[in-house]
Amino acid sequence: MPETKVAVVILNYNGKHHLQKFLPSVVEHSQGYTIYIADNCSKDDSVSFVKSSYPEIQLINNPKNLGYAEGYNQALKHIHAQYYILLNSDVEVSAGWIDTLLEALENNPEAAACQPKLLDYRKRDFFEYAGASGGYIDTLGYPFCRGRLFDQLERDNAQYNSSVEIFWASGACLLVRAEVFHRAGGLDGDFFAHMEEIDLCWRIKNLGYSILVEPRSTVYHLGGGTLEKQSTKKTYLNFRNNFSTLFKNEKGNKLFYKIPLRLVLDGIAGIKFLFSGQVLHTIAILKAHFHFYLRIPSLIKKRRQIRSLPGFRHSKTGVYKGSIVFERYVLGRKTFSELEQGFFS
Repeated sequence: MPETKVAVVILNYNGKHHLQKFLPSVVEHSQGYTIYIADNCSKDDSVSFVKSSYPEIQLINNPKNLGYAEGYNQALKHIHAQYYILLNSDVEVSAGWIDTLLEALENNPEAAACQPKLLDYRKRDFFEYAGASGGYIDTLGYPFCRGRLFDQLERDNAQYNSSVEIFWASGACLLVRAEVFHRAGGLDGDFFAHMEEIDLCWRIKNLGYSILVEPRSTVYHLGGGTLEKQSTKKTYLNFRNNFSTLFKNEKGNKLFYKIPLRLVLDGIAGIKFLFSGQVLHTIAILKAHFHFYLRIPSLIKKRRQIRSLPGFRHSKTGVYKGSIVFERYVLGRKTFSELEQGFFS
C-alpha cells in the first residue's frame, strides 16, 4: 500500500450516534486526506453505517474492544502514512484544521506532535477539558492545561492563541509523526484509556523532540464519549495511569519523594470524595493504587526499555515548577495565567 502524507484515524466503539453527528464536518474539512475508522469490534451497526454512508472512508476492524491505547496501536499497524491524526469520534472540526497543524510541524522539524485548540462543543466559547490550548504537568506529575486547571474551565477570549511548546498534546485530536510514534513505542496498551497521550508525549520529549499547540486550528470536543466524567471507572483509570506515567518516565531518584507525596495527595482526594458522599470514587482510588503496586515489576521493565532507546534524555521543558494542587486548592488560582512559579525550559 502506498504511503499517504496524513491519515486521519478515528477510533470507534459503539459510537454510531457520534459518527452520524461528527463525521460530516470531518469529511467536509479533510478533503485531500485519507480518513480511517478503526473499529473496536462495535456491537451496534457503526460499521454498516460507515460502509453505506461513507464508502470513501477506509475501515479497519479490530478483533475485540482493545481500548483507546491498544486499539490505536493495532489499527496504525495497517496504515502507511507520514503523519497520523488521532481524532476522537466526538469532535467537530473546522476549515483548515489539518493544514495549520501540519504547517506547525513542518516548520518545526524538532517537533514531533501537535494539537489544535480544543473548545467545548456544548459551550463553544469555553475551553474543553481534554486539552484546552495545550497540556502541562506540575512537578508531581499532575496534568493541567492552558485554559483548564483541574475542573476549572476558562472562557476563550483569545488569551491563549499563541503557538507554543507544551508538555503534552491531547489525544482527542493529536497530529504526530508516524516514525516518532513507533520509535517511542506507541501508546501503552496496558493503560486501556486515559492518560496514554501524556505518557506518549513524555516519552517523545525524552527522545529530544518537542510538542506544540497550534491554536489557529480549532476543534470542538463533546467529551465523555466513552466514559462519563462522573464514572468511577474513569476515576480509577486516571489515578492508576497517572501513577504509572510518573513511574515510567520520571528520574529514579525523584520518585523516592514524589511517590510518597502523591500517595498523601491522592489520599486527601479520596477523603474528599468520601465526605462528599461519593464512596465509590474513594474505592476507585484505592483500587487504582493497589493495581499500580501490582504493576511495578512490569513498569520497571518499561522504564528500562524507554531508557535504552537511542537519543534518550530526561526533558523537563513544559513542567510547572510548583504544585498545581497547591495553586488551585490552597491559593485559589482559577486560571492558567495566574500561575506564578513558572515552567522549566
